[in-house]
Amino acid sequence: MRVALDAMGGDRAPTEPVAGAVMAARELGISVTLVGPHDLVAAELARHNAGILPLDVVDAPDTIGMGDHPVQAIRRRPNASMNVGIRLVKERNADAFVTAGNTGAAVVASLFGLGRLPGVDRPALASVFPTARGRCLILDVGANADCRAGHLLQFAVMGERYCRLVLGVEKPQVGLLSNGEEETKGNLVVVDAHRLLKSANFQFIGNVEGKDLPRGVADVVVCDGFVGNVAIKLAEGIGELTFTLLREELSASPLGMLGALLLRPGLRRLKHRVDYEEYGGAPLLGVEGVVIVAHGRSGARAIRNAIRVAGQAAAANVHQEIAAGMPAAVEEAR
Repeated sequence: MRVALDAMGGDRAPTEPVAGAVMAARELGISVTLVGPHDLVAAELARHNAGILPLDVVDAPDTIGMGDHPVQAIRRRPNASMNVGIRLVKERNADAFVTAGNTGAAVVASLFGLGRLPGVDRPALASVFPTARGRCLILDVGANADCRAGHLLQFAVMGERYCRLVLGVEKPQVGLLSNGEEETKGNLVVVDAHRLLKSANFQFIGNVEGKDLPRGVADVVVCDGFVGNVAIKLAEGIGELTFTLLREELSASPLGMLGALLLRPGLRRLKHRVDYEEYGGAPLLGVEGVVIVAHGRSGARAIRNAIRVAGQAAAANVHQEIAAGMPAAVEEAR
């Protein structure tokens, strides 16, 4: 298993991506190819005691910034780290690609470099969301702001297979995010998508509301990328706010500080359960290969876990399983 990593992707590149690659190689035994300006990446790698680890560097002299226009950057910089990493997957010199860089550019590079799977109109970004019952997979979370009902059906098929093959849920329950449980609730796209999902060959449980996401009512939740992106970022903000307020209240008095000391083990476990770094990154489902897009501010631990997820997805042949099941699932729902 070899994972190509965009060493120049993210707010703290190349320091954190390189450190995460070292962690993945040392702790997981995954071979990692670091993609970026050779001398810069090699110098960063030399700071780690990684001589015997399965790590190498592939030169990519150009980079794509977070503020760059995705299509223009991908077209004009063929030797950018993101393009070179995708080519490694295309040419089968890597089993998967991981980046914490510009999300839009990652989607465009994957579409241009790998192409869509048969039967897939729109690839979707899927994010693992912690719930009271464990976790659920939400898609799309940013690749497609505007969708048709048929796209939501495709997202459901891709999410159901990823949830089963990578997250290990034997019979994933699929929900459609809406503003009410009744099948008549939602905009025209959601109402039409409900009709299609009812006829699909997986376990569809109907509409789910925003309050149902943290409750873990469904294993897979489908929505367009605009709604999904707002949902996960709102949840992320609420999580950070909760821990900030809790920290302030517990440190406001000697009794509170004593309580914080007693609660520390439990709070650490709670933070571990809801920390996005534990989930690594969002798989881009629907392209001819395994691509994982990590958070732009990912630290070494998040990069390490994104590499882990990439290895799991590649080992499960997720993209091939999606390609095999997509045409039949879509046809049955028509």
